[in-house]
Amino acid sequence: MLLALCIAAAFLASLLLPFLFIPFLRRLGVLDIPNERSSHTKVIIRGVGVTIAAGVLLGLSLSVLTGLVPVDRSVVLILVAVIGCASLLGWIEDFRGLSVRVRAGLQLAIGLLGTAALVWTMEQSYWWVPVGGLFIAAYINVANFMDGVNGISGLHGVAVGGLYAIAGMLSDHIWLTVAGAVTAAAFAAFLPWNLGRGSVFMGDVGSYLLGASVAGIAVAAFLAGVDVEYLLFPIVIYLADTFSTLLLRVSRGERWYAAHRQHVYQRLTDVGLSHLQSAGVVTACTVLTGTAGLLIAGAGDGVKLTGSLFTVAVVVFYLLSPRILRTRQARIRTVGSTGR
Repeated sequence: MLLALCIAAAFLASLLLPFLFIPFLRRLGVLDIPNERSSHTKVIIRGVGVTIAAGVLLGLSLSVLTGLVPVDRSVVLILVAVIGCASLLGWIEDFRGLSVRVRAGLQLAIGLLGTAALVWTMEQSYWWVPVGGLFIAAYINVANFMDGVNGISGLHGVAVGGLYAIAGMLSDHIWLTVAGAVTAAAFAAFLPWNLGRGSVFMGDVGSYLLGASVAGIAVAAFLAGVDVEYLLFPIVIYLADTFSTLLLRVSRGERWYAAHRQHVYQRLTDVGLSHLQSAGVVTACTVLTGTAGLLIAGAGDGVKLTGSLFTVAVVVFYLLSPRILRTRQARIRTVGSTGR
């Protein structure tokens, strides 16, 4: 019952607050101007991710106030701080902008301080602080890089949040179930706002929120002893897309941090998929790899090997999907012209 209350609060806050917040953003002039990285061609209101942040933070706070997570309330409060700070940083970036150096420094500070607090709370080795700090900062940027078509971030929040919630149940960590379910609910409530006419974007506040939520939960769960398969496999598609694209750009001598449209999900739209179809491919592959992680965690060597090979196959298919689709379309055109 208490879990349902937290989920409902997160969902309703994220669903209803845009009615109040969108007119405010319009008056402030918080707009997304199309650039080289954009998959849209018109000016759009951004920054609506503030309402998703409100939903996530409300749901997590209620889990502490209601006593749903009495033993792990310190962990949840640290997650609230990490997610809140990252969301605030994203809002500042949306509203007035920050230099790359300042932005990266603050992201790293949030990751390091959040991980240090988790390590201290869980009495783990402080050697994990730089690892967790870098991971949180990196995934904030991963989520930001991957937020380029309608629905992709909302669906990622739903998919990974749901998978983490299941992982919490399987590993007997109620706080992990709460954090995952609340995250999934808040991002699910944003989808109707974003998918309809694509008239609003969640902005950097939303992508920073998504990255901090996923990475913060993953770091906390890892330090709590949760199987790494539960935590890594749901995010492997996002990681593969981002880092393969960065490596490709670096190998070409391009500025890796400059705006571009070379991610796999962007190239899928270039070969004819709609925003939702591209986001659907990413999400379907994420669910497949995440489910494999749920099945192989704690299993025998044979099952682990099979699940790992399946995951690699899904990742390879995803990375090659624009080429596969382009080849298929060329064959269809060739057959069509031959038939005439």
